Amino acid sequence: MSLAELIRLDGKRALVTGGGNGIGKGCALELAGAGADIILNDRPGRLDATDVAEAIRGLGRQCWIVEADVFSREGCESLVESAIEAAGGIDILVSNPAYGKRCDFIEFPPDEFDRVIDATFKSGFHLSRTVARHMIEANIPGSILFISSVQAEMPFARSAPYGAAKAALNHLTQSIAVEMFPHRINVNAIEPGWIDTPNERKEFSEETLAAEGAKLPWGRLGLPSDIGRAAAFLASEAADYITGTILPVDGGFRFKDLQADAVKDIRD
Repeated sequence: MSLAELIRLDGKRALVTGGGNGIGKGCALELAGAGADIILNDRPGRLDATDVAEAIRGLGRQCWIVEADVFSREGCESLVESAIEAAGGIDILVSNPAYGKRCDFIEFPPDEFDRVIDATFKSGFHLSRTVARHMIEANIPGSILFISSVQAEMPFARSAPYGAAKAALNHLTQSIAVEMFPHRINVNAIEPGWIDTPNERKEFSEETLAAEGAKLPWGRLGLPSDIGRAAAFLASEAADYITGTILPVDGGFRFKDLQADAVKDIRD
């Protein structure tokens, strides 16, 4: 079978959380472009999901919108139950929930700390456990993908709880992968770098994002579609022999200050 055939996702049903915009949207569209039908989740009342669903249907794929707040265990379990009812099953999970707050460590509000951990780490545990149970019971050799972050490896100031939650998510990815060996369920994570999303545009101006993107080795910020293409590959048969892997997709962001000129300037 050719690579072009192996990377197709025809007949697969993918549950994508946070699919109304940003990285979730990028993943949903790229998975649909590869042939998957999409169960599109976002929080109740988010109108963006309707536009994304129409775009997916325009690609000739089925799309079901399932609203649920996955920042809680109950919300995760309700989402998976509704997704199975709507689509008949789940072959691919893209677990994408996260919440971050930039604040000095010594000033970080306790309730916000709990929210970061609940949304960024616990939600991934509850989602993946519920989906894995379904895959095992239905004998589906599926794919579970977590959206992590380069912040799992890089200690950014004013983001301690978020980085710690993503680091925990990476460990969870590999621990689950080991337990899923007997069921042939692939479990991997993607670490985006600095991605141009609506949330980033709330934090930074157009000029700042363009200037910072130009400093990166690839000369631009990442796009949601960059993450979506990686997700489509890891969810496909082309990546059947890949599990327990943490894949950075960052255009060299982690190493941007290690180029020869930059190192020379430091030494000088």
